[in-house]
Amino acid sequence: MEKTTHFGFKNVEESAKAHKVAEVFHSVAQKYDVMNDLMSGGMHRVWKRFTLATSGVSAGDKVLDIAGGTGDLARGWSKRVGKSGEVWLTDINSSMLTVGRDRLLDEGLMLPVSLADAEKLPFPSNYFDCVSVAFGLRNMTHKELALAEMFRVLKPGGKLLVLEFSKIWKPLSPFYDLYSFKALPLMGRLVANDAESYRYLAESIRMHPDQETLKQMMLDVGFGKVDYNNLTGGVVALHKGHKF
Repeated sequence: MEKTTHFGFKNVEESAKAHKVAEVFHSVAQKYDVMNDLMSGGMHRVWKRFTLATSGVSAGDKVLDIAGGTGDLARGWSKRVGKSGEVWLTDINSSMLTVGRDRLLDEGLMLPVSLADAEKLPFPSNYFDCVSVAFGLRNMTHKELALAEMFRVLKPGGKLLVLEFSKIWKPLSPFYDLYSFKALPLMGRLVANDAESYRYLAESIRMHPDQETLKQMMLDVGFGKVDYNNLTGGVVALHKGHKF
């Protein structure tokens, strides 16, 4: 009997999850940035700026952005590494990757792009100085496999940055739940004509490991040191894993 995993609050066969997640992101790709601004009140841009500013990435570095979607972090990495560096924009979803690539091209940025599964990265070991994944890890079927692959492609001395929704400060939970399960699907229906995808995205946040659990998962795949910062009361956390 095939193993099952969660897709939001539902249980589905493992082999079906990637397809279901793909359907969500094919559906939301064109409205993804507009909805991000609406859903977070623009805070996603602040969280990403914090990630860039505290990364330690500098000129000449090689950076891999996984589940890079519409290219926000890839753009930031490109500015930091300059012409002597290398930034790859990757995503498993062709619709998201196309939107990201086209946006960057419109801005005059020609970055290498790759349609890539984070659980089977098409890159050599010990290659990148930094790997980033923003709001993508929670959608992956086998998070441990993906984290192990991220560890593999990092150079010794490299760093993994995981920016992801996490466990919110408990007193804020009732308000956050009301917002997530009532307001988000409504916004999805009105703006993107897709309430179900945004209901899934809200549910997927609740199913994602909390801060300490994710920290331990990163340590378990080989990272020598893992720190995290809670942002906006734990709505989001930035985990930093160091490969020694």
